[in-house]
Amino acid sequence: MDLEPGLSQTTTWPETDPLVGLEPVPSSELPLPILVTGLAGVAGYHAFRWLSARYPGQVYGLIPSRNPHVRGVNILCGNIEDRVCLEALFRQYQFAAVLDAVGNCALKPCELEPKIAWLINVEGLKNILQAAGHQRPRIVRLSVDLVFSGKKDGGYVEEDPPDPVSVYGKTMAVAEQILLDADPTACVLRISLPMGRSPNGHAGAIDWIESRFAAGRPATLYVDEIRTPTYVDCLSRVCWEALRRPMAGIFHAGGPVRLSLYQIGQIINCVGGYDPDLLFGIPRRMAGPIPPRAGNVAMDSSKLARTLGYTPFLPWPFDQRLLPTDRESHRRRETIRNEEGSLGCLRDAGAIDKLLCQPRKLEEMGLAGALRLPRQMGETCGY
Repeated sequence: MDLEPGLSQTTTWPETDPLVGLEPVPSSELPLPILVTGLAGVAGYHAFRWLSARYPGQVYGLIPSRNPHVRGVNILCGNIEDRVCLEALFRQYQFAAVLDAVGNCALKPCELEPKIAWLINVEGLKNILQAAGHQRPRIVRLSVDLVFSGKKDGGYVEEDPPDPVSVYGKTMAVAEQILLDADPTACVLRISLPMGRSPNGHAGAIDWIESRFAAGRPATLYVDEIRTPTYVDCLSRVCWEALRRPMAGIFHAGGPVRLSLYQIGQIINCVGGYDPDLLFGIPRRMAGPIPPRAGNVAMDSSKLARTLGYTPFLPWPFDQRLLPTDRESHRRRETIRNEEGSLGCLRDAGAIDKLLCQPRKLEEMGLAGALRLPRQMGETCGY
């Protein structure tokens, strides 16, 4: 079975230099201390660790009190929907900046319990604004590409009006507007899929897909839901830039490569050496009514690159030999051997790190010092 029409081209590279036309926004010292919310998710968890390594003792993370997966120094327990708790934390710690990475992103539970999705994704932000009061901290909010339906067939820019199809996307779009109405100097970063480990081991894209394959269970992924994934280390650095620069308004923060969820599954299946028969691809029309799925929500992040003065995201995956060329390419593993031989198994050769970050390439770009990257692929990346 061939790919759906339009999906044979997996990469989209800008035809013109995205840095032409705008001067970089000047940077300043990062306002400290910082509160990072949403540590249960991939983006918030890794941004917290990235910032903590750079500013020891000055970064605090907020985690729900019942979450057993994140513990440690400067981890504060409290629920985002508890305004009284947040007000007490702001009084005690006097946060000068907030990276708000909270988001109930489980699509089906959001559809079945929209009030809970609203409580976390919208009321949680309102509680932060209320708790901050007259302190007026620098606020950077992580939103998502799913504020779009995908009917445009990708290439979304910041001026495109949101038209979400899911409760998750709708609540995130509402939260964006609430924040910018309350604080026009705030920054909203719309992200796609951050490729990194999650605290609980199954909340991230790589985690969930790999866990299915590792257990010998099938993974059914959509051939016509298109995203722009990013290395989590690149995204953490963008969060840092947004916190310390006077960037106001909405910025798209997606990577330069467009991939369907099925193609992402192909990459993970191939790199991990898993049974190719465990991967299934279907169009969204076969998924059923709940949850509704977006189509091609690939984002154009040229505005972010122009504002920063450099291209912030490496293509994911960086090794272009991993890019699927057709529906069956994950079965032809002899085509992606490296100088040492095959890529090996994620579980015993550390090859998963090739999908999480690219330390050596980031070193070549001059980012190693800022990212504190290790030199060995098998080590934990980015810290």
